[in-house]
Amino acid sequence: MSDQPLHPHGVADLIALFDGLFADTCRTRLIRGGDEPLYLPADAECAWHRVIFARGFFASALHEISHWCIAGERRRRLEDYGYWYLPDGRDARQQAAFETVEVAPQALELLFTRACRRRFHVSVDNLGDVVVDREAFRERVEARAARYEAQGLPRRAASFRVALDARYGQGADVAAAVTAGREVLGGVPA
Repeated sequence: MSDQPLHPHGVADLIALFDGLFADTCRTRLIRGGDEPLYLPADAECAWHRVIFARGFFASALHEISHWCIAGERRRRLEDYGYWYLPDGRDARQQAAFETVEVAPQALELLFTRACRRRFHVSVDNLGDVVVDREAFRERVEARAARYEAQGLPRRAASFRVALDARYGQGADVAAAVTAGREVLGGVPA
């Protein structure tokens, strides 16, 4: 796979692709945020659910979209999908729990990253004193990605991946890429 996409990677494209697929069908928008990513469900002040990615980073956007693609309807009504998050400095037990939760979204992120013709970097997300086996975690992520490939992706993830591949692999413009992704959704809310 080439490291050079047919179109340059910009977060504006990701936002346009995501919003084109999911703003109307799921009332969800992709938002460039500050230091920390966050998912916020619609509320009295905002009619949109918001997938907020950190500092405009392309990889952060793909990662946060991956979490959203996995979250079921009930979880999408909760801030950050109702998950806990412990910052850097987790102990070994906490790190193991973190990695268990992160395998599936990072597997989707891997597939999205490949569709963008970019290199994927696994994230163990812990700068504490615990020794982390990054290679073993990467292998678990790759195995889960292979399972997704064999068994099929969740519909929203499949739709987004098709749009990414159309844009970055086939050279489609954003509108055509959105149309390709919407065909996977079949016009039904995801």
